[in-house]
Amino acid sequence: MRKILGLFLCIAAFLVFSASSLQAQNKRRIIQLSGIISDSIQVLPGVHVYVPKAGRGTSTNPAGFFSMPVLEGDSIVISSVGYKRQHYIVPKNANDFLTIIVEMVSDVTYLKEVQIMPFPTEEVFKEAVLALNVPMDERGYDSRNLNAELLALMLKTTPMDGAANYKYYMDQWSTSAQDKFMPRTNPFLNPFNWAKFVRDLKANKK
Repeated sequence: MRKILGLFLCIAAFLVFSASSLQAQNKRRIIQLSGIISDSIQVLPGVHVYVPKAGRGTSTNPAGFFSMPVLEGDSIVISSVGYKRQHYIVPKNANDFLTIIVEMVSDVTYLKEVQIMPFPTEEVFKEAVLALNVPMDERGYDSRNLNAELLALMLKTTPMDGAANYKYYMDQWSTSAQDKFMPRTNPFLNPFNWAKFVRDLKANKK
């Protein structure tokens, strides 16, 4: 009975010693990793710096700086839209405070040129161009397109583009800022305007 109990104690002591040794081997130091991420021109804000297996990470601030706790041997992924993904492995003999500088490389994909045409093939387009019968004078253009009434109508009916719309808005804003303390008048409620209207109406009837 004593032999069995002694064997059991030996096995238990061996298991406890093995578990403590394994735990000591698996215990890794915590390192404060800091760094600056940039490309060849400027620092990059909003770059993701994370450890995929641990599910922790951070992002660079507007100055391109980041700082996060990591473990020895962690594999760190550095990614940002428009740049190739970078990888960094924390060395086991690193200091408690580690600083790195990472330069990102642009990930540019060049696409082939795409030509959009309202014709199924280039040959059909050439035939359509050759078949055009545009009336032109000796100056090389149709003088009917320079008609004054037509140009005035086009100017009146053509909607504003983005630049003209922005200019109109800024003009209205500056005008409202200038006369916001001035009294607003309504010509429809002016009795002198009504008197002038009645006078002109009587004059037209004669």
